[in-house]
This record gives sequence, structure tokens and C-alpha cells, in this order.
Amino acid sequence: MNRASLLLLLLLTIALCKFFDLSLAETPDELNLAAESRMIFPLSYSSLPRRVEDFRRRRLHQSQLPNAHMKLYDDLLANGYYTTRLYIGTPPQEFALIVDTGSTVTYVPCSTCKQCGKHQDPKFQPELSSSYEALKCNPDCNCDDDGKLCVYERRYAEMSSSSGVLSEDLISFGNESQLSPQRAVFGCENAETGDLFSQRADGIMGLGRGKLSVVDQLVDKGVIEDSFSLCYGGMEVGGGAMVLGKISPPDGMVFARSDPFRSPYYNIDLKQMHVAGKSLKLNPKIFNEKHGTVLDSGTTYAYFPKQAFIAIKDAVIKEIPSLKRIHGPDPNYDDICFSGAGRDVAEVHNYFPEIAMEFGNGQKLILSPENYLFRHTKVRGAYCLGIFPDRDSTTLLGGIVVRNTLVTYDRENDKLGFLKTNCSDLWRRLAAPGSPAPTSPVDQNTSSHISPSPASSASPTADLPGVFQIGSITFDVSISVNNSSLKPNFTEIADFIAHELDIQSSQVRLLNISSSGNEYRLKWGIYPPQSSEYISNKMASNIMLLLKENRLRLPGQFGSYKLLEWKAEHKQKQSWWEKHIVGVVAGVMISLLVTSVMVKLVMVWRRRKQEEATYEPVSAAVKEQELQPLSSETETSNA
Repeated sequence: MNRASLLLLLLLTIALCKFFDLSLAETPDELNLAAESRMIFPLSYSSLPRRVEDFRRRRLHQSQLPNAHMKLYDDLLANGYYTTRLYIGTPPQEFALIVDTGSTVTYVPCSTCKQCGKHQDPKFQPELSSSYEALKCNPDCNCDDDGKLCVYERRYAEMSSSSGVLSEDLISFGNESQLSPQRAVFGCENAETGDLFSQRADGIMGLGRGKLSVVDQLVDKGVIEDSFSLCYGGMEVGGGAMVLGKISPPDGMVFARSDPFRSPYYNIDLKQMHVAGKSLKLNPKIFNEKHGTVLDSGTTYAYFPKQAFIAIKDAVIKEIPSLKRIHGPDPNYDDICFSGAGRDVAEVHNYFPEIAMEFGNGQKLILSPENYLFRHTKVRGAYCLGIFPDRDSTTLLGGIVVRNTLVTYDRENDKLGFLKTNCSDLWRRLAAPGSPAPTSPVDQNTSSHISPSPASSASPTADLPGVFQIGSITFDVSISVNNSSLKPNFTEIADFIAHELDIQSSQVRLLNISSSGNEYRLKWGIYPPQSSEYISNKMASNIMLLLKENRLRLPGQFGSYKLLEWKAEHKQKQSWWEKHIVGVVAGVMISLLVTSVMVKLVMVWRRRKQEEATYEPVSAAVKEQELQPLSSETETSNA
């Protein structure tokens, strides 16, 4: 064997070793991260990391491509996850999917599923989609027992699982998206277990690294650049925004390097932790073991190796001597909780210190108390640490760490960006002006609506051109609570509706309530701001579009929600009398009151004048008066 052959053999051996080294990260033992039940949807099995040439090819996309702007719903601590709305099929069928950066496959329950729970939306019906196609068995996929169709199976650390058939169909991203519908591969679920079976959300939207990831598929098609962003709402706010595609990094964004070859998960090079500005002086190797430091949107809380957890916990406790240590809300867990911080969430930062994560490049991400605390559910004014020790050596950062934080997953440049911001305001800034992109394929033979809309007694005013005046918008919803003894918090529901519709809370009014057992029917009214006579065209259009397409959703904490009907009432043109009737009536009343007072004053004055005229001075001569004759009765008695 000559020298060239030996060199070639050596290179092949190194390549094979590298390949199998990467593959080892996908074994079940390696992926068994912290398995506490708090991890609602932790890291999942994923496909193999892409080859080097895949990354180099993706970097060739330099043009400015459209983005898919999508809203996030639900609340991290109440539900354990955030969801977004995805539409699959022709015509589109709507689904609420958990946004999970630790998963690759996107899947929804199929109508053929016999082991699927009851979720928020109806199951996907392939037979109703003219663009649906199940993937045939091929060398690039796992095949079913009959060797006919491609199948998938995913198991999660908290022992839930999902399995089904890999299929392809048209996926739409909603009316706010600039990105037109695209064909993509997804899982048509036939069986689910554990939390996946009992959750309210329909399925999972996989944003991790892998061929089946929605992001990878869109990048492979060349329709978006290799980046996406997530922004979660703050404590007790919920909601947020998601962008599939590239956005310009805002000023002040902090970046951390992310190594795509280390594992299929989004890791960052965390080097040190600081509490109240003081370094914990931990060995940086602590954060670099196993999978390193992983950011996973499908996990609720933060999990640190034991040594780091103890150091963080002790440092926080040292900074809050005035607070009292109390038991946690769940006796099954040894939660670290404190009382005495006040009931106002906005004031929590006055009691708890800031925590900073320092990255390898020296930049720091500041974590406010809302990024590591959760409210005690049984004691008012009490909060608990959302940081826990990890049974594994991986540092796992869940969604709580990035609340009210814009996180940009810049996969093209192998880095993650962080910026503390108000995610509710961010959505308004990201919302693109002008006409939204279609949510269904441009096909003369198919319908262009997203999903069946509730019946409305009013015409779809949102589709009318020109100026229109809407005085009020009313809608009826039904809410089914799990426990008939628990009454929904109508004030919280009103605040959430206002947040979803992007209006003031004072514009939302509860008009009527009727109940039967655990079923509530609520009639809500949306009215103009106090300074306006009618709802503005833009505001009315946005509200009616949400109601027309049935995209107003309530978090699972309020119960099972359904929109029944809605109606928009035009602001009628008022006559002069109608516009000024209040002023006229008030003027008449004031005039009558003033007249009455004046008359009484005049009468009192005249009476006093008369009384003064009947009295004579003491020295005045008094005219002699004749005695009056006695009555006959008096005369008789005298006789």
C-alpha cells in the first residue's frame, strides 16, 4: 500500500470517528437530562447534526428574505409552555403548537389516532386536505412494519412520547406573516402518552437543529434566512412574539457563541455567574460538561449542576435577609420560597437581587427577579426560586430565564443574541404595515379562509373599503372550568382579552354572565377609548379580523374556551338633538333650579318687608278701638 493510500485510509478513519462521536450524543442515556416533573417538555430526541457542508451551503443565503411573524400565546408557568398558531392543509386546519427549541419534528394529532388525548382543536383530517401526502418509505427515513410509509417516534425526559406517520402538506403561518405558505414535512400523530396526552395544546412545533425542523426545511427551500427569534412575555403576562427568519439585531443586544457541532441543541458558552454584582467564582468547566449550557424553550425552569445551584441559592439568600423562608406550594417538592416581598409584582426587584450570566466573550446577560422567580400559589406576596439542581451535569436554561427577553437564534453565524425588552411592545413593533400575506395557497379551486368562523349577525366590516365608524364590538364565549366550585376570575380574563386585542383594559366590559354547572357563557363588549366617540378603523379591523378567524384564545388556566358569536355595531349618525341632548337637558335643569331659587328669594324678601310694616314704634299714639260685643252665650252665663 503506497503513502497516498495510507493517507486516504487515515482520513476516512478520522471522518468515521468524528461521525460516530457526533452520533453518540443521540443515544437515550445521553439525552436523559433532569427528569423532574417540573420540566414540562425538556430536551427531546433529535435527528443527527448536519454535516459541515450543510452549514457552509446555508451561509450562501445573503439576500434579504421575508419573515414569518407569529404571535405566542399562553403563559409559561400556568401552562408550562408557549404556543403559536400553525395552519396545515388545503383548506388550512388550525392548530395550537408548543414552541420547542429542543425538538425537531413538528406534529399534530391525526384523525386516525386512537391513543390521542382531547386537545384544544379538532384533529387533523388528511382526507379533507387536497395537498396532503404521506411520505413513502425510502432509505432516508425509518419505515413502518409494512415497509410502506415513513414513521417517527419521539420520547421525552419526563416519560411522554409521540409517534406517527411522516407526511407532507402546505403549512401557513397566519395573516401577520410576510412568508407565503410552504410545503413541509410534519408528523401525523397516531399515538401519544404522558403529558403529551393530557396537555391542552395540540402538538409541538420543532425549532431545533435537524432535517425535520421547520426552520431547517424553510432554510433548505431558500425562503427564509438561517435565523429565528423568540420573545416571551413577562411574569403573569404571557404571550409574546416569534419570527421565523432574520431580523436586524437591536442596539444593546448581548451575544453568546453557540457550537452547532457539540449537540443538536442550542448551547451557549456560559463561563460565570454573578449575584448582586458579585462573582460566584465558579470553575467555568462546571457549565461545559455533558451537553454544556443548553437553552430550551420547551423547559419551564432553570437547572444547574449541583455546585452551581448551591452557590446561586446561597448568594440570593444572603441578599434578602428581611424576607422570611417558607414552605413551597407543593409538599412533594422542596421549593425554596420567601414571603414578605409584597403583592405587587412590579416591586419584586426591590427585594430580590439581579443575577448576571457572563459569556465567554465577557458580555453579560442581566436576569431580573422575574427571570428566576415564580409566584407562590398559596401565600400572597411570596415567591419561589425557579432554579433547581440538575441530576445531570448539563446546565439547562428554560423559558423562565428569558421572560421579557428577545432571543435571536442566529444559526448562520453560530451565536445567540439576548436583549431585555417588553415583548408585548415588541410584537407591535414587529407587526408589518400593509396587507398581510395570504394564509392559504393562491388557488382558484380552493377556499382562502383560515378556518370556519363563528356566526356573526353583522356584515364583515373589516373587508369594507373606506372609513367606517364602529361604536362597539360584542362577542359571546363559553368557558368550561375543570372544577365547578371554582369561579373564573373575570377581571383577569378581561385584562387578557385587552392584552390580546392590543387595547386598554377600560375598553373591555363584561355585559352578561350565565352559568350551568361548570359551564359559563360570557358576553363581552369592546368600546372606544374614553377620549373617542368610536373605535378607530385600524383597531376595529384588527379586532374583527381576530374574531372572524377565531384567533382570540384564552390561556388554559381559565378553562376550555370557545368563541360562540360576535357582532360589530356601527356608530349611527346622530342628529343635533341626539348629540346635544345631555347638554340641553342639563341646561334646562340648571335654569329651572336657578329660577326656583330666585323665586324663593323674592318671596322671602317680600314677606320680610310685610312683617316690618305691621309694627309701630313704642312712642307712637295708638288709635283707640271699640270693645267688641260679648257673644250671647257669654251674656246668658253672666245673667
